[in-house]
Amino acid sequence: MWDYFKLAGLGFVAVCAAIAANYAHDLAYQVNALEVMLAAGIAFLWVLRTAGDPKPDVQHEYFDSVIRAGAIATAFWGVVGFLVGVVIASQLAFPWLNFEFLQGFGNFGRLRPLHTSAVIFAFGGNALIMSSFYIVQRTSAARLFGGSLGWFVFWGWQLVIVLAASGYVLGATQAKEYAEPVWYVDILITVVWVAFLVTFMGTLLKRKEPHIYVANWFLLSMILTVAMLHLVNNLAIPVSIFGSEQVQLFSGVQDAMVQWWYGHNAVGFFLTAGFLGMMYYFVPKQIERPIYSYKLSIIHFWALIFLYIWAGPHHLHYTALPEWASTLGMVFSIMLWMPSWGGMINGLMTLSGAWDKLRTDPIVRMMVVSIGFYGMSTFEGPMMSIKAVNSLSHYTDWTIGHVHSGALGWNGMITFGVLYYLVPRLWNREGLYSLKLVSWHFWLATIGIVLYASSMWVTGIMEGLMWREVDANGFLVNAFADTVAAKFPMYVVRASGGALFLTGALIMCWNLWMTVRAQPAKASQNSMVPAE
Repeated sequence: MWDYFKLAGLGFVAVCAAIAANYAHDLAYQVNALEVMLAAGIAFLWVLRTAGDPKPDVQHEYFDSVIRAGAIATAFWGVVGFLVGVVIASQLAFPWLNFEFLQGFGNFGRLRPLHTSAVIFAFGGNALIMSSFYIVQRTSAARLFGGSLGWFVFWGWQLVIVLAASGYVLGATQAKEYAEPVWYVDILITVVWVAFLVTFMGTLLKRKEPHIYVANWFLLSMILTVAMLHLVNNLAIPVSIFGSEQVQLFSGVQDAMVQWWYGHNAVGFFLTAGFLGMMYYFVPKQIERPIYSYKLSIIHFWALIFLYIWAGPHHLHYTALPEWASTLGMVFSIMLWMPSWGGMINGLMTLSGAWDKLRTDPIVRMMVVSIGFYGMSTFEGPMMSIKAVNSLSHYTDWTIGHVHSGALGWNGMITFGVLYYLVPRLWNREGLYSLKLVSWHFWLATIGIVLYASSMWVTGIMEGLMWREVDANGFLVNAFADTVAAKFPMYVVRASGGALFLTGALIMCWNLWMTVRAQPAKASQNSMVPAE
């Protein structure tokens, strides 16, 4: 009976999408409507094909099929996001790469939000959903709650990615710093994210292990806070139900304040708290030692979530925002340094007595470097929030270097380590196809990050100094075009670093593919065991 309700719902969605495409007021809306119609049609045919099939009894097994799909999606969207990043970095160095024959669809202004969302929400989002589903089941000794709800979360998130990406290329965004998608995609994000929360919370509530491991604390705080951030930041009124145009509820300085409350806490909870949940589970598992200090992890958690939510206004120094508000953001940013380093120390000290694994296990090496980049970027961020430093760094490429040392070094490297840990276990393989290829990936990625970040530090500080240089009469010495010309060599280095990072990711995909295809299988370990 449930299958027939699914068929009715999917048919209704497909018909509504077809009507919307027919009456669309703009191209982006029409393309998105056709994509929804296609997705609903494919899902309809799949449910129709499997309707009435006997359902196997899998309640004694972990729900790992959706995690396997998540691992594939994480690797795929990572390569896509890194590739677009290399393209737009090359466009900044060589403007002729903004090909005119693409009618603007392939220029930097359209591809930059595509890159940002592909890396953060497609690569990072799939990594968080996949690892959350894995961690909560293993630490609860319970199958994922909701039956096929996990598949709804996975496929719903892929649809969100496709709708947002095609909308960006066609010019449908909210025109904010993070280039958020338009109103109807925001609604779909909300529905999928609530399903994610229900799945995660339901699994925790039916756990067989009385204790909730700290990784789940970080993951749950990420899910709840991101939901709040998304709802407030994207409050808007559609101009028409058949178009992508919308009117923001906030404007002026209020909009700036809300945008950076959202923007910085998206970093704080999506890219920090969620990935710390991954660190607190997978690093001890790979090293085969318990976390150094469980008490410190609890202090780390409460200090981080209390302080981070206040830090956003430090992005708005020397603007129309009241000075007390930006100063408050600065103070809380500086206070964040200590709990952040507490987490870094906790992760690194987990290797106490097992430092030799850095020499023998490239996956541990990758995880440890990611923790190191977490420590460096969480020192640099508070430092850059200080007004005297911010007056030099803001609006320069120094900020870009800071963001990417954190995103590539912390988020990227820990995700790579998690994929290397998970894939052999999810597909019941004896081990990875090649540890030597993991070492190649490690060094290519590390060198790429160093080239990227250092080039942006150099060009950012140079840029800031050139902007503030004045002659004896108090006139600016350098025109804006002078700073652009001076940055050219560093832009080439940045693109080269990104290309090395992309090459490492491609090697990873080959290694993981060969692990599944060529490595011998071992006995299934999918049956539920006491919480691990």
